[in-house]
Amino acid sequence: MFYLAALSSLKPGGPSRAYYQRKRSEGRKHQQALMALARRLVNVLWALLRDKRCYTPSPPVTQAA
Repeated sequence: MFYLAALSSLKPGGPSRAYYQRKRSEGRKHQQALMALARRLVNVLWALLRDKRCYTPSPPVTQAA
């Protein structure tokens, strides 16, 4: 499921496409970069569920302790 989500997120420009392009420029093959993107989507989703937040394209502002 996340593989298909990663694949479909490559079509529009945005942070997923930029992440994929960065992995490709690091020398990863298409399949490896796509799996890295799928893993990243899992990590983002888990963080949203864990913190009980809604998705926003920009990272949240954290306060220094």
